Amino acid sequence: MLEILLPENRSAFEVGELIEVTVSWSLDSPADSVELRLLWNTVGKGDRNLSVEKSWKYDQPMMSDEVTETIRLPEAPYSFSGKLVSLVWAFELIALPGGDSIRREIVISPDAQEIFLHSQRYEDE
Repeated sequence: MLEILLPENRSAFEVGELIEVTVSWSLDSPADSVELRLLWNTVGKGDRNLSVEKSWKYDQPMMSDEVTETIRLPEAPYSFSGKLVSLVWAFELIALPGGDSIRREIVISPDAQEIFLHSQRYEDE
């Protein structure tokens, strides 16, 4: 079992915000490492882009453990949703080499709200 806990169970944050992220795991078999990643990816039409902005690696982890990291969220890019493409931020926790993983999507923007690049008016036409 893998788990990612965010402050006050929030999923939206301001750019540059300092947060504490707690990760925990209870593995069925030994792993070489467990890694927490902060990344963004694009979703939609066209090529998919992915960028791991930062990662924290826990080598030779115990079978069960809990770790808290203090993380300053990046200034950009902002989370957005467009008609053809969206940009999604996420934390991922992965056990290697087995590949067990969990993903927790978040929003990062100046006002802690996803930016919409299209309006309802155009969608109705």
